[in-house]
Amino acid sequence: MADYQRQMKGILAILLAVSLFIPWLLSAIALFLSLWIILPAPTFFLLPLGVVAPEISPWLIAGNAIALILIIFRIHQSWLYNIALIGSLLGLILSSLPLLQFSAANAQIATEMSRVLGSDYLAKIPQPAQIQMRRQPFVLADVFRGITQEKVRIDRDIIFANPDSVKLTLNVYRPLANGKYPAIIMIYGGAWRSGTPNNDEKFSCYMANQGYTVLAIDYRHAPKYKFPVQLEDVKTALTYIQIHADSLEIDSSRIALMGRSAGGHLALLAAYQPDAIPVRAVVNYYGPVNLTKGYYDPPFPDPINTRAVLNAFLGGTPEELGELYQQASPINYVKPNLPPSLLVYAGQDHLVKPKFGRQLYEKLRAEGNDAIWLEIPWAEHAFDAVFNGVSNQLALYYTERFFAWALKSS
Repeated sequence: MADYQRQMKGILAILLAVSLFIPWLLSAIALFLSLWIILPAPTFFLLPLGVVAPEISPWLIAGNAIALILIIFRIHQSWLYNIALIGSLLGLILSSLPLLQFSAANAQIATEMSRVLGSDYLAKIPQPAQIQMRRQPFVLADVFRGITQEKVRIDRDIIFANPDSVKLTLNVYRPLANGKYPAIIMIYGGAWRSGTPNNDEKFSCYMANQGYTVLAIDYRHAPKYKFPVQLEDVKTALTYIQIHADSLEIDSSRIALMGRSAGGHLALLAAYQPDAIPVRAVVNYYGPVNLTKGYYDPPFPDPINTRAVLNAFLGGTPEELGELYQQASPINYVKPNLPPSLLVYAGQDHLVKPKFGRQLYEKLRAEGNDAIWLEIPWAEHAFDAVFNGVSNQLALYYTERFFAWALKSS
């Protein structure tokens, strides 16, 4: 009996020690993650922290709040808890920053959409399409439970070309019902050196649920293959899609291009080419648009090593290949009568400075083109990797409305 009592006392002592330590540990973890909402990642290894932290800020608010409550009840027990209390208060403030900025950012984007597309642009979208779209630009519950996805038809690894014995494939995402649908052609990012058509599949499935055929296409990668090979591969994919429009179940008169990062760059280039296939719209998520200026004015910190990436993509520096840098920059193709453009940028992007995207926007507008500027002040590059995150909910809300206006309105 005595041994049993000693064992129980030992277990209780351990549990008590753990219970005393948990609030401090929770406070430290929540503060550490919250700091990345304002701290730029100095290395590529740490970049995911800068990307994810703002997107899970409601989770961090909850974590900081729970830690704060637990600490308040034990604040008298140790000076360590006083430090934890200050840390939790700081973490709570930092983790609240994205939501505190959300209303103003949303109002600005809504005004921009109405100014460019017309105050009645939603009325031009068929009612069935309106019903399918998200009701609000932000749903708190979705951050915790995820965005509901229905089943769609998926066909992967369809070979559309085989240049230099490299199999180039595309994935097709379609609604369950057979029929011809407006098409969204997706081009993945990855600094022109990595990625597959499987990237960002949640988005592709989501848009297929909205009544589109989404075609995610492949291209050859740097440094083995240098520009303009990537653009040539995109053009080859577009030709293949046009030729096989019936079997792919697309309405070839209602096509839009979309890309992220390096894919956004390629989408803009393809849409703005003098010999471009007719597309109704182009969507660029945080893509580089002026490669010469981007080389000379890289972000700081520069976790991806921008100059090395551009060297690998183009084969040299602007001093060595000035004309090629100009040819590879979408901003140099701006002229009147380009497809309507939605430009989505992260205000805290440390891979592609948003000011360059803004310059493209201003040049498009100066030439009389329809262009929409959507900037998310608190977000980092690739924010939409967290599909149910705060930033992607905002971007998704307006992106799907832009697509519906461009591809479904009469």
